Parts: sequence; C-alpha cells; structure tokens
Amino acid sequence: MGGVPKRHKTHSKVRIRRATQKLEPLNLVQCPHCKNFILPHRVCPFCGYYKGRQVIEIKVKEKKK
Repeated sequence: MGGVPKRHKTHSKVRIRRATQKLEPLNLVQCPHCKNFILPHRVCPFCGYYKGRQVIEIKVKEKKK
C-alpha cells in the first residue's frame, strides 16, 4: 500500500505543480523534397527522402473504384 499525505495540499501548491504538465506544440519543419511538414531529423514518411537522398521507397496505394 502507498503512503497517505500528512497535510492537505493548498490550491496554489496543486496549481503550481500542475502548471508544468502542459503539452507543447510539435516542432515541424518542411521537407525540402516534397514540402510536407515532418519532424526534424527523420525520414519523410511521404516521399522517403532524408538529407537529399532517397532512403526508403514509398509504395503508392491505388484508389478503389
């Protein structure tokens, strides 16, 4: 079993602690090859390029009629 707090936490102490638990926006950059937004230092999932050369080959899905 876990421990039980000996004192009541005030509203300000709880809010100060929770103020750091926030989501930050992603730092997205444009792919120089296809101009889609991707995470930096990653292979582009849309075109497969990284640092000006093709690293993976992307398969194109055909549309159903």
